Amino acid sequence: MIPIFTVLSRACRAWRRMMTCGAVVIASSLAGGCVPDSVHSVIHPKDELPQPRQQLDDYLTVGCTRIWQLAEPASENNPLYWLRAMDCARSLSPAEARVIAHRHEEPTWQEAFRRGILLADARITPQERQRYMTTLDATADSVPPHVQPLYQVWRAGQQLQLKLVAERGRYNKLRQTTDTELEGMRVQQTHLQSQLEATTRKLKSLTDIERQLSTRKPSAGYLPDASQVSSEGAAAPDSHSVKEKQ
Repeated sequence: MIPIFTVLSRACRAWRRMMTCGAVVIASSLAGGCVPDSVHSVIHPKDELPQPRQQLDDYLTVGCTRIWQLAEPASENNPLYWLRAMDCARSLSPAEARVIAHRHEEPTWQEAFRRGILLADARITPQERQRYMTTLDATADSVPPHVQPLYQVWRAGQQLQLKLVAERGRYNKLRQTTDTELEGMRVQQTHLQSQLEATTRKLKSLTDIERQLSTRKPSAGYLPDASQVSSEGAAAPDSHSVKEKQ
């Protein structure tokens, strides 16, 4: 029988030879470019972002005079065009914005959107804002999908403007009513204060009179005159005359 130690030694030598041969094979494969796809995928992961299917034109460099003249579908279906239009509208005075807005009166979503953008900051009345918002709502279904997100955000801002104006109107009306009520309360308070002062003066006068009457006494040197004594004596008969009559 072969000792167990000898068997283990032979097994170790065979394992070492096999590992050496495997390393040589892998090295030669790498040198020759025969690397499996799995190795390539680990070394060079596919982390590149996918390219967009459609490139959008940038209108940042388009002049503001030119921006209102563009009316082709390529521009109107591009949200960047409408963003540039909003920037240009902010640089216009209210009078200039109204003049340009009058050129876009057709009942289409494009013209309604342009007119709304131009008039949004032109110091318009709530009635004017509500008028072009009604046109926008009537043509909202025709807005292209690419423009819908921007359109919805802008429209929500216009709705908030209308709500803000309505809240200010209610506040001013409530304040006016409150001011009127406060003025009426001030007048009433002044009248009541006047009545209170008059009543206080009368009460004080009556108190003074009562005090004077309570402290007044008859004079010590006062004597009835002779006429009063004679009249009193004639009116009251003496006891002697009464006895004689009896």
